[in-house]
Amino acid sequence: MYQHELSFANGILDRATEIGMGLFQGNALQIRLKADRSVVTAADTSIEAMVREQVASAFPDDRVLGEEEGGDAETAGRLWIVDPIDATANYARGIPIWATLIALQVDGELIMGLVGAPALGERYEAVRGHGARMNGRPIAVSRIGSVPESQFFFSGLKTWLRGPGGDRALSLLSEATRTRGFGDFWGHVLVARGAGEAMIEPELNLWDYAALQVVVEEAGGRVTQFDGAPTRDGGSVLTSNGVLHDELVRRLTGD
Repeated sequence: MYQHELSFANGILDRATEIGMGLFQGNALQIRLKADRSVVTAADTSIEAMVREQVASAFPDDRVLGEEEGGDAETAGRLWIVDPIDATANYARGIPIWATLIALQVDGELIMGLVGAPALGERYEAVRGHGARMNGRPIAVSRIGSVPESQFFFSGLKTWLRGPGGDRALSLLSEATRTRGFGDFWGHVLVARGAGEAMIEPELNLWDYAALQVVVEEAGGRVTQFDGAPTRDGGSVLTSNGVLHDELVRRLTGD
């Protein structure tokens, strides 16, 4: 089921790779700041425009929600969700940790997720009920069930030093055997493939987590808000191997 859509989305990632890698680390890359001071590049806008054109041609009744051009996020019907360059700030500075994220939502349920990180040589894909893969090989979360034995990932330290609940997050991170501030998509897919036990981010938009959630959950993990509630646009995101999830919710909420 959804094999046609999966093949289509992989074709989209092939085109996104050509655009993204063609501009990456190039002197001609155009960079500007949005109103919220976040970075946007020509790669972001070109990839999203390409995705919209391809969806309109292949699935004319489907809608698209993207980071750069917005869209209708209502739950009815089929919705393609795209983040053309996740971690644009990395991309703009020549750091290879960036990706194109594509998800398909059907009547409010996230059905399919793909993550293309060409500068890392990594591509992840998952369809509900069919497991998750990295570069065509099945992946699974770890079974580590102890915080002191775990490796945790997190977004930038400034978030936790200044934000509410930062003391609980920092206490949790300090107990892990190892922590790394990879941020963006990579921390989540590292959990999905068993290279870490949890990734925490205080606020993400739907296009930031939609594809990642399908990949992680199909790899056997869990993705919720910090309080254990279902993910929502603009909410926090806790990704884990599932074994540790309830304890992490308790620790992050102070319950």
